[in-house]
Amino acid sequence: MAVNKSKVAVGFIVAGVLTVVFGTVLSFVGPLIIDDQIVKNTVIDPKNEMSYTMWKDIPVPFFMSVYFFNVLNPQEILKGEKPMVEQRGPYVYRKRCQKDNITFHPNNTVSYREYRQYYFEPSMSAGSESDVVTIPNMLVLGAAVMMENLPYAVRLMISATFKTFKEGPFLTKTVGELMWGYDSGLVDFLNKYLPGMLPSTGKFGLFAEFNNSNTGLFTIFTGQDDIRKVHRVDSWNGLTELSYWRTPQCNMINGTAGQMWPPFMTKETTLPFYSPDACRSMELVYQRPGVMKGIPLYRYVAPKTLFANGTDYAPNEGFCPCRQSGLLNVSSCRHNSPVFISHPHFYNADPVLLDYVQGLSPNEDKHGLFIDIHPQTGVPLNVSIRLQLNLYMKRVSGITETGKISEVVMPMIWFEESGYIDGPILTTFHTNLVVLPAVMEYMQYGFIALGLATILIAALVHHRAKRNNREGETTTSHPTTSTSTGERAPLLQDETD
Repeated sequence: MAVNKSKVAVGFIVAGVLTVVFGTVLSFVGPLIIDDQIVKNTVIDPKNEMSYTMWKDIPVPFFMSVYFFNVLNPQEILKGEKPMVEQRGPYVYRKRCQKDNITFHPNNTVSYREYRQYYFEPSMSAGSESDVVTIPNMLVLGAAVMMENLPYAVRLMISATFKTFKEGPFLTKTVGELMWGYDSGLVDFLNKYLPGMLPSTGKFGLFAEFNNSNTGLFTIFTGQDDIRKVHRVDSWNGLTELSYWRTPQCNMINGTAGQMWPPFMTKETTLPFYSPDACRSMELVYQRPGVMKGIPLYRYVAPKTLFANGTDYAPNEGFCPCRQSGLLNVSSCRHNSPVFISHPHFYNADPVLLDYVQGLSPNEDKHGLFIDIHPQTGVPLNVSIRLQLNLYMKRVSGITETGKISEVVMPMIWFEESGYIDGPILTTFHTNLVVLPAVMEYMQYGFIALGLATILIAALVHHRAKRNNREGETTTSHPTTSTSTGERAPLLQDETD
């Protein structure tokens, strides 16, 4: 039985058109399917096993690297000379975070406390916790500034108390003691007779209140009713606004808890988050796109206005009393001690701060903070938060421990909290959010290309079949003419003969 090529070609043309239509529909429906899956896996819900576990236990390794500014000329500083420091470190600690007391609420929010523990990592450190460094004594020099407006007689008594407990203006202790606490007769005395004056009741250390502690009771949105609100803080310790600062704007609790953000970010999106350690909300801004092991990302950095003073950036007036730009006065949430936060080595700060201390060298790559985030999901891929702790020091009459110290914002330590997705989590992340969407994208274009190719080839076959049919019809009519000619030929030959 002869196959009608023309009809077969028409069938293939129809199939090609349907394939193109399917590919075109897939190009519109595919992204919607992917977005729907992202929404389902971004919502904070115990049913989403992988994403919920990531949120609850943070399986990504996090590290805190601490650098001390070792004071080289303590006696000269007491005579009014410029401080000289050298950076020591890093001393690296593995940070383990785990959420506990997780409670879901009917208004699509969830409450939790996040507990943190630190473990020293000798192999990643430039020294041991037994290394000895010299830094300003916050108990003496910080208290001196706090007491400078008290009557002169009271200041003399305070100075006598320092001498009784053998507390001098500078401390020379091991890294471990400075980090997690050391025994101090003065601390015991203050905790006994002036309870609440110090942030901790046990040993006194720069990070004593951080280890084995939690960051407070966070209540955040789950995103069940609106994915744009997922991870956003509803309240912290029952508060919807703070009371540390001077303006309602500065007291606002904005953004997330600083671990994840809502999905579907654009270059105009910012990264707001609330930091209990900094006692305020902060906001990072888009800097540039990038790629990490095949996964597209957006890099967000701190704007120069983050720690600008009220003169240079009016909205920050509420964080004052201010000093130079680049310093955040956190005394209002640190028992009124004259403590300031900045970027390490006064990066992005008023250059005059570098003139008061010798041994600093700010650099964006080493001292700028950033978060690399996957814009489609709002999941951070690589994080590096770098901050510096500074003490405001000056001569206070009546407190002889301050000597002739020149007024200076003195760097004490800076630390970097960093972590990045790697291993099986990265593989799963890459497969679900890069490979599968790419396969779907290639499929839609493949269907369109296959459909167009089928239409083109079928059209050519159909055209050739039509032409062959026409030629066949013409050939069928030619034998009649040939026979007529053949009959006349002999007659011509006879006549010739």
